[in-house]
Formats: sequence, structure tokens, C-alpha cells
Amino acid sequence: MIIGLGSDVIDIRRLERTIAKYGDRFIERIFTPIERAKAERRTERIRIATYAKRFAAKEACAKALGTGFRAGVFWRDLGVVNLPSGQPTLHMTGGAAERLRAITPPGHAAQVTLTMTDEYPYAQAMVVIAAVPLP
Repeated sequence: MIIGLGSDVIDIRRLERTIAKYGDRFIERIFTPIERAKAERRTERIRIATYAKRFAAKEACAKALGTGFRAGVFWRDLGVVNLPSGQPTLHMTGGAAERLRAITPPGHAAQVTLTMTDEYPYAQAMVVIAAVPLP
């Protein structure tokens, strides 16, 4: 059963301006070390789009959790990671992990599905949180 759904679209140019203005201070406040390492390995041409997709994924996940960025959910509590298959998903810590536990019904495990895309000048992400019965 679906227990959370979120979507977000961001203008890559807006994030580009923000990073140009605030630089590492902004990047370190919003993105996890894993996300930063992935983006910094990209060419300059796609580095900002890599950050933008992850920014949209965090926004979408905060919506799927039903909290937004309040009630103890912070930007770096949500980290985009890749499964061994390469499929992106979200790793939650802190307040986000607590909220995920709170919305997951007893006898179920939470399954987070993430899809991200970009087509300049936009990046988009969708998150579905499903409760899967435990065996």
C-alpha cells in the first residue's frame, strides 16, 4: 500500500545561481558527502543538474513523508544513494528516518522508490513510499 507520494520540479538555473552566490556553504548545508562526491565527479556541464535532481528528490521525499522540512526533518537527513543495480533511492537518517518509522504500519516494511530526470533547464523527481507486508 502507498503511504507517501511526493513530486518536485526545479529550475536548474535557479540552483546554479544559488550555488554561484553561496558556494560550498549551500552545498554542504543541503547535500550529504555521498551526494557531493557524485556531483563533483561529473563534468562541469552536468554537475549542477546532478545537484538539482537530488535537490528535487529531497523536496519530493519531504512531501511523501508528509512533513516538508519541519518536524525534525532536515535536508541532510535525506540522501540520494544508488542500489547495486544503479537504481536511485533515498537513505533516511535522523528525523526523516523517525518519520518513516512512524508512518509505516506495524507488520510492514517501508519501500522507497525514487525516479529523477533532467532536461535543461528543469530537473524533476518523484518519490513513492510503500508499506510492504513482512513475511
